[in-house]
Amino acid sequence: MTRRLRITPLLILVLALTFALPSRASAYDLTLSQGTKAEVYFSPRGGATEAIVKHVRQAKHTVYVLAYSFTSPAISQALIEAKLRGVNVEVILDKSQSRGQGAAGGTLRDAGVKVHIDSVHAIAHNKVMLVDSHTLITGSFNFTRAAESRNAENLLVLESPEAVGLYMEEFRKHLGHSQYLSRD
Repeated sequence: MTRRLRITPLLILVLALTFALPSRASAYDLTLSQGTKAEVYFSPRGGATEAIVKHVRQAKHTVYVLAYSFTSPAISQALIEAKLRGVNVEVILDKSQSRGQGAAGGTLRDAGVKVHIDSVHAIAHNKVMLVDSHTLITGSFNFTRAAESRNAENLLVLESPEAVGLYMEEFRKHLGHSQYLSRD
């Protein structure tokens, strides 16, 4: 019983300090404009890959990508075609994608796409594309064949310059600590 009484004040102190310390979490308030267009896709076989390819093909100036798993030949090809059209394409991948069978990093890099590896985080678990300054593509959907054909995933395409601006800040933050994907 005495032991229990000693632990209780210690537990109270720990909890008080935990809740008194400033939080590192931050949220962004975003009010979407009336008439903001959104597309929603669910997989398997819900057309998410086709939607991504369509938006990348419509890109005129920029496509920025943050991706955890990226093995989709269709999405890779669309990004390469965009690069060949003169679109600035830049990709930040999780460190697991720097090598390995099917990983798109080397293919994209060899086609002239700027590919970076984010190895600062345990997992760079983002699934984001920013097309020009107005289209945000995000969700649980990995840029893989399995995400389209076998997994339960979701994808949101949002026409919102405001949302793209917030995600662009995040892209730049990750770019600042990522390393260029080398050929070795």
